[in-house]
Amino acid sequence: MRTTQTPPRNIDEYIAAFPDDVQEVLEKIRLRIRKAAPDAEETVRYGLPTFRLEGNLVHFGAWREHVGFYPTPTGIEKFEKELSVYERAKGSVKFPLARPVPLALISRIVKFRVKENLDKAAAKAKKK
Repeated sequence: MRTTQTPPRNIDEYIAAFPDDVQEVLEKIRLRIRKAAPDAEETVRYGLPTFRLEGNLVHFGAWREHVGFYPTPTGIEKFEKELSVYERAKGSVKFPLARPVPLALISRIVKFRVKENLDKAAAKAKKK
């Protein structure tokens, strides 16, 4: 669905490659993630917008008919009930572009992932 074939260097370039209506959805997701994880670093990994905090936090990206959200398997498992209305896999969920994206749920998942990554980093530091 991207209109260019050049790999994006940053999230701004990734979002700019889509039609205006999809850009709006992607930017809303980005802002929700940024608000839920203000200390996370923005980057592009695997060709997708990525937020990192003590490792990968979440990825997201637009496709022809949906937005993919990739909060790792633990993020999917923890919110399995809320995500049950969406098509999902082990570490991903598809939010159809024809329906409103559940921004509040995305915020909750990101906050969970922040805590999870920080807890893992703290436990790893204690072992040293």
